[in-house]
Amino acid sequence: MENPSVYNYNDIIYNCFQPDESLSEHCLPRHALVYVYSGEIQINDGDTEHTVRSGEYVFLKRDHRVRIHKHTSGDSPYRAISIRFDREFLRDSFKKIDTKSMPEEVQRFNAAVIKLEKSPYVESLFASLSPFTDRGIIPSDDFVRMKMDEALRCVLSSDDRFYPTLFDFSDPWKIDIMKFMEENFMQDLSIGEFAFYTGKSLASFKRDFAEI
Repeated sequence: MENPSVYNYNDIIYNCFQPDESLSEHCLPRHALVYVYSGEIQINDGDTEHTVRSGEYVFLKRDHRVRIHKHTSGDSPYRAISIRFDREFLRDSFKKIDTKSMPEEVQRFNAAVIKLEKSPYVESLFASLSPFTDRGIIPSDDFVRMKMDEALRCVLSSDDRFYPTLFDFSDPWKIDIMKFMEENFMQDLSIGEFAFYTGKSLASFKRDFAEI
């Protein structure tokens, strides 16, 4: 990889490389909103291959295993900003929301990968971050928190289904052990990772696996 640049401002991450590509496969521990400035991301959630091109936005749900392929496009480097939402931030944000104004009887997203439509709100959000990422300047903690709040509002305003998706504080999804093992036994995963992906403690996973 030639001159890679990664800036991590708590839960706002800027990634850039040229020319090269990056391939990763993992279970996402946090929700993430990603904007691709240039280059391209291909995301495989096990059922569908999603392509996120320059100028597009995508939301990745936590606790889902995905295969992410980032690469340059022509002479354009790969450049993207990711904003991650951890449970603590979401819990604090939920306390400030007037629950009476929340949509009722709305189902959460089942998909692991959700492409967002362009809007002035999300465009202005990432435009305000580019001066910092382009120059490698570290923003203040207050600024980062303000942008995290803004990102959350952008996501929530884009689709009511994000309310039950983001403010779901239950344990990771329960996955059928037998099916998951059959589909992924060739992957380089530790026993602890298999336990996490199936929503179980290590001891529970070992016990259930032995029974199967």
